[in-house]
Amino acid sequence: MTDRVRQILSHYASDNPGTLTNLARMLNHGRLAGTGKMVILPVDQGFEHGPARSFAPNPAGYDPDYHFELAIDAGCNAYAAPLGFLEAGAAKYAGQIPLILKLNNSDSLAKVDQPCSALTGSVDDALRLGCVGIGFTIYPASGQRNVMYEQLRDLTAEAKAKGLAVVLWSYPRGAGISKEGETAIDVCAYAAQIAAQLGAHVIKVKPPTAHVEQGEAKKVFDKFQIPTATLADRVRHVVDAAFRGKRIVIFSGGEAKGTDAILAEVKELAAGGSFGSIMGRNSFQRPRAEAIQLLHAVMDIYRAAP
Repeated sequence: MTDRVRQILSHYASDNPGTLTNLARMLNHGRLAGTGKMVILPVDQGFEHGPARSFAPNPAGYDPDYHFELAIDAGCNAYAAPLGFLEAGAAKYAGQIPLILKLNNSDSLAKVDQPCSALTGSVDDALRLGCVGIGFTIYPASGQRNVMYEQLRDLTAEAKAKGLAVVLWSYPRGAGISKEGETAIDVCAYAAQIAAQLGAHVIKVKPPTAHVEQGEAKKVFDKFQIPTATLADRVRHVVDAAFRGKRIVIFSGGEAKGTDAILAEVKELAAGGSFGSIMGRNSFQRPRAEAIQLLHAVMDIYRAAP
């Protein structure tokens, strides 16, 4: 147990020993063990975007085993997926990688203005599969947001009572904001704050742009000259919004892009105080050796960060 991991765990003093142990299992696993940084492999894209869009670029990804082995061999802190993928490999790879069961999911077949994911798993499923935590997505700005907040309240209470960690995808979208606003700095920071207030242990948001979506927020950003010029500046603000770094905040990799662009972005994320990255398509859509090389390069950046 390193001093840094011990410090992070101290910020969750209301949690029981089971939950703290599972947080420690993630923080003490893989190539970044003990650093307080995390790189997680998420593979919910098959459900969310469809199989061809997700796995055709690297057909090995149609096989659930591929993702377990990629997370293990790359030295990720954890692997997150919906029920079906975890059930397909949890026994075969038991004890080799911390698992996070994504409890709600949505598909891209329906086109709706007010998105709301469906519950597709349970806390007991997570326990049965040996998971360290549950994952859940909320869509701040959706007209259905209160439904998701209330579902999460009940699942969080159950997960914490049973010793699991809560990992929250906080992705603003819906009729309440523009497409550009989904990654606006004020909106991303607000999403992190909402996630922290809802009791999440680990918060996943998108890298923020310099755009400020809300008129009232823009007045405050201007009045107090909140820095937004660089991605590192914006990440720092988002981390501050999550209880000034007392909650673990990690950033998504987003749509597939080139290696140089990914590593440049990760350097900025690390400089801004991100606790890590959660990279799906940018890793598993590459050939295995290339994916592992990329994940190692990302981990090396976080390891070198203060």
